[in-house]
Amino acid sequence: MRGAGLRLQIILAVCGLMTLAFVPLYFAVASLTRVSLRSAEVDAAHEVARAAAMHASDTGPDRAALERIVTSDGLASLCVGDVCAGDPKAGEIEERSGAAVARTRVDDRKIRDAPLTRLVAVYMTAFALALAFLVYVALTRLIVKPVEALAQATDRVSRGARKLEVPASGARELSELSQSVSAMTARLLADEESLRKKVGELEDAQSQIVRSERMASVGRLAAGMAHEIGNPITAIMGMQELMLAGDATAEESADYVKRMRKETERVHGILRDLLDFARPETDGMTVNLGPARVADVMSDVVALLKPQKRLREVAVEVDGGDALVAIAPERLTQILLNLALNAGDAMESTKDKKLRMRVRVADKNVRIEVEDTGPGVSRTVREKLFLPFVTTKEVGQGTGLGLAVCRGIVEAAKGSIELDTTYTDGARFVVVLPKA
Repeated sequence: MRGAGLRLQIILAVCGLMTLAFVPLYFAVASLTRVSLRSAEVDAAHEVARAAAMHASDTGPDRAALERIVTSDGLASLCVGDVCAGDPKAGEIEERSGAAVARTRVDDRKIRDAPLTRLVAVYMTAFALALAFLVYVALTRLIVKPVEALAQATDRVSRGARKLEVPASGARELSELSQSVSAMTARLLADEESLRKKVGELEDAQSQIVRSERMASVGRLAAGMAHEIGNPITAIMGMQELMLAGDATAEESADYVKRMRKETERVHGILRDLLDFARPETDGMTVNLGPARVADVMSDVVALLKPQKRLREVAVEVDGGDALVAIAPERLTQILLNLALNAGDAMESTKDKKLRMRVRVADKNVRIEVEDTGPGVSRTVREKLFLPFVTTKEVGQGTGLGLAVCRGIVEAAKGSIELDTTYTDGARFVVVLPKA
């Protein structure tokens, strides 16, 4: 919820201050006016009583004359000796002249201070309204409009403008603020452009690292496939020599051709799987292209593992996999193949060699577990296992980039990869990816 505007807040503050100042002032003026008018009434009453006493002293003790004076001057009483007109005990103001005593009173109901206090109230109200209007105009011209112009300019920059254009108006402090914001915006835009270039360079570097690790895996696979490919080629060459010698019958030659075709298809299948994995990507980090069917990817991984001599004694088990994940198939192949090759290396000195790939589907994610029966990961390596160039292999046996690359690929697909430290029968890596 947006708050009140700057003008409204300052106007309300000014009105509050004027209320605090003018309301007590109004009551003070009203009290002073009433006191002044009463004082004037008291002075007038004294003058009237003094004049009446002097007149009665000259007139003498004539009751009829005294009553006329009391009636005409509005006195409470007038006495000359023992002769009195009116109530001798009434009235609080008393004046004497010889033997004459005149008493009168001041009637508070006759003090007319209301017109004057109303005039003061009207004046204060008009002054407050005029002051509020002047404050409003001054705020609008000197502060609000420059601030609004600055806000609109920064909003244009936030929507994609490449330059902050602010009119040079308003108070000096606001003008300096506009210049500072403009300079800051220029620096931020320059930093943003530099950051974009750095991000592009990092993405290129990441792609190169991924490709390098991919080719390293290809090299490891090719080294393991050399023996697997060499045996069929040796058999094919032997059968070709028998056929070229001319000693084979037609039936034997036909059998040799069928066997050579079978061995050739075997070599072709192995090379095709290797080339499919090694094929470069045309658009860099295609992490989010998909979906990938986990079952198909695990089948490809198993096909790539079968020709490996050091993995022939490893029992590979696949559990589940009929799920789609939001990642490119070749990326998921690279992740699972790297984990499987690492597992094979870890179980090299283990008697009971088992590699299990298990898939579990949750509400929005797919959990892929790759576990082995090797010695597991030591506590000293667990915390930095996914950092670049961290490896437990001998020098020259690994680059230490495999798990770091896998982590980058998984996190780019908005997933996670971690070592399950609760698994004690070897090592278990858990890959969690969003469902497609």
